[in-house]
Amino acid sequence: MSDAVTAEFHWQGYRLAYEIHGEGPRTFVFLHGLLLDASLNRVIARMLAEHGHRVVLLDLLGHGGSDKPTHAYGHRMELWAEQTVALLDHLGLDEAVIGGVSLGANVTLQVAHTAPDRVRAMVLEMPVLERGTLIGAAVFLPVLTSMRYLPWLWWPLRTLARVVPDTSHPLDAFAHLVARRPREIGAVLHGLFVGAITPPERSRRDLDIPALILGHARDALHALDDATALARELPDSRFIEAHSVLEARTRPARVVAEMDAFLVRAWAPVALDEHAGA
Repeated sequence: MSDAVTAEFHWQGYRLAYEIHGEGPRTFVFLHGLLLDASLNRVIARMLAEHGHRVVLLDLLGHGGSDKPTHAYGHRMELWAEQTVALLDHLGLDEAVIGGVSLGANVTLQVAHTAPDRVRAMVLEMPVLERGTLIGAAVFLPVLTSMRYLPWLWWPLRTLARVVPDTSHPLDAFAHLVARRPREIGAVLHGLFVGAITPPERSRRDLDIPALILGHARDALHALDDATALARELPDSRFIEAHSVLEARTRPARVVAEMDAFLVRAWAPVALDEHAGA
């Protein structure tokens, strides 16, 4: 991560960590998945930086290098959206392309819903909407219960994960997850359960913001039907199907090329304005 600038800022008394890859006026804020961290997206960020984009990876509250309060009410979609907007304020940005994977995609939709003037365009990878919520509840509720009431079940795995060295691979984010304290994980899941996970469909249909949507088959949580339905709902969207859930992290060239082309188009008017001003 030597090519990245790491920093932090404060939001409502909490410390939020972020890192910046690349330089220039075309800023892309790329958010991680649930309980993961910035390491999930570093390879993509570095590749996009080589194409001239500035990519900012924010660790949302309760994740990565940011503070991890153990109360549920601090972990809600609308609060994570507020943190993303606060990052733009901290960086002095009127707008940016916002995007994310899984949880990050849902946070992006929430930012677009509450602060559409701050969102230049959206990159939505594996969104979890109405079709995936039932599976999400079935998967995460037992995990939440064990984290809150049987944390000792996780101690052996946590001990093992804490001695696993980082490999600079995106899947390091999963080792970081297992190494966390059960109370921290339980708080994030509890907060997620008591709040809305996405703006309602009628609100999504009003989001006239360019969007690149990525989905894949054979994943009940990140249902392909959710991604394709979202592409139909958003007035200005492009959908591409990934070959697998891991393509963007293990063989990212095709996905990064799509992202790069989308980001260039999203910022094209800025480039033209700057050229005219010169």
